[in-house]
Amino acid sequence: MSYVGQLVVIKGAGDLATGCAWRLFRSGFRVLMTELPQPLVVRRTASFAEAVYTGSTRVERIEAVLAEDREKAQQLLENGKVPLLIDPQAVVVNQLKPLVLIDGVMAKKNIGTSINDAPLVIGLGPGLTAGVDVHAVVETKRGHYLGRVLYEGQAIPDTGVPGVVMGYGTERLLRAPADGVVEPLRNIGDLVQKGEKLLTVGGTSLLAEIAGVVRGMIRAGTRVSRGMKIGDIDPRGKKEYCYTISDKALAVGGGALEAICTYLSNKGNKDK
Repeated sequence: MSYVGQLVVIKGAGDLATGCAWRLFRSGFRVLMTELPQPLVVRRTASFAEAVYTGSTRVERIEAVLAEDREKAQQLLENGKVPLLIDPQAVVVNQLKPLVLIDGVMAKKNIGTSINDAPLVIGLGPGLTAGVDVHAVVETKRGHYLGRVLYEGQAIPDTGVPGVVMGYGTERLLRAPADGVVEPLRNIGDLVQKGEKLLTVGGTSLLAEIAGVVRGMIRAGTRVSRGMKIGDIDPRGKKEYCYTISDKALAVGGGALEAICTYLSNKGNKDK
């Protein structure tokens, strides 16, 4: 079976799902993504989910465009774009019947994906069981197993502790200091110093714990709860990292591509 032009639907359009979409699109697949009406995305400048708010967005020369309905999404597919549908239940999967469905919502649990949704169903990260909820799971935790494809069991459980970059782990994360509405004082791509005020939530200030570049920041005006991840600082201080797909997202995308190629190879052998 030829893979060129085959349709892949990805639920979720955050940074890891975008890494998958980017790799698959560049490899010749048609890709359609679904999202919530108000997605909560931190790495907005490297996520196709931003198109929900802006109408369209580019990540490394590939454009995602918000589609108002299925017909418009099909037109965008024909024109070489990545359509993004506001479709929380992913109803479009039953309508278009893609070859592959990827659950990239990163909910840490199954919130509606079935192994019967498509000929090949792939889950990203923990919360989905290979062989039960999906056919395959791609590991998303940084470390030795990042990007590996699992055909049994689950990915490593989420610890809430980010990977270490230049010796910094939890210090890199920006978490809401209170319940309320986010009011950023700095933008993605800004260089900041330790102790600098970055934003307020409900009138409570959040200070940078380390120096670096603001790599992620949730949209202004978003209502959040205390402790929620709302941004991150990259201590490497390279602005271009804010606008390009991360090594982690590329590794996860590579795992998804491997799972699809393995499926197509096995199917091709059976059809001979």
